[in-house]
Amino acid sequence: MATIVFLHAHPDDESSGTSGSMARASSDGHRVVVVYATNGDHGEVPDDLAPGETLVERRRAEAQQSARATGTHRVVWLGYADSGMTGWEQNGGDNAFHLADLDEAAGRLAVILDEEDADIVVGYDWHGGYGHPDHVKVHHVAHRAAQLAARRPRELEATMNRDVMRAMTQGAFAAGLERTFDPDGAMDDGNPMGSPESEIHWKVDVSAYLEQRRASMRAHASQASDIGMFMGMPPEVFAMAFGHEHYIEPGRPQGMVEGWFLDA
Repeated sequence: MATIVFLHAHPDDESSGTSGSMARASSDGHRVVVVYATNGDHGEVPDDLAPGETLVERRRAEAQQSARATGTHRVVWLGYADSGMTGWEQNGGDNAFHLADLDEAAGRLAVILDEEDADIVVGYDWHGGYGHPDHVKVHHVAHRAAQLAARRPRELEATMNRDVMRAMTQGAFAAGLERTFDPDGAMDDGNPMGSPESEIHWKVDVSAYLEQRRASMRAHASQASDIGMFMGMPPEVFAMAFGHEHYIEPGRPQGMVEGWFLDA
């Protein structure tokens, strides 16, 4: 059995990004660990915070609930502050993750990799999927931590298949729906969404774990804008959007394989 450590920028990123693979790995008997770089302290603030309850406390509790949904065995926090989107004043805030010294941040993650004797570490593609400063930092921290670990783990990068997203949006537009999103348009860093299929190595079928994915998303109810949009999708649209996850594996020969990376 393998131990897989998933590094995510904020609590709730795992639910839309890798929760299917986390649930599948856990169901197969593998050990799953999720590490959050930040507390998500600049996310949406819900109206139902209890007296004295902070957003960070709520989001940490939601992360634990999400872990129960996916069968994740351990939740760890690197302890950095959410940097906010590109151009926000929080970009320069104290302890902002995207400003963290690379070796210092990677060293924190390497300690966890060593504690777990991790076989695989999962980060993000080169621009974090859509250019959020913290997501870009995850890419660099995950790879540097793998170099610093006592036993170097296999490295994967979670991404989104831009070609599939383009086909879905074009299909929706052709069906008469309003065009509200263009994956080829400029995201937070000015680059298109995700990665072209030609750069992706793994297409992972997680369609058997859609209920776990839904439960993971519902756990992060405080982030109402994104979660509400996902939960409002008709079942067939949700299955189309979240039935597969995509990963880049640096050093692997070019060509996308539809399969389970733990079988390789």
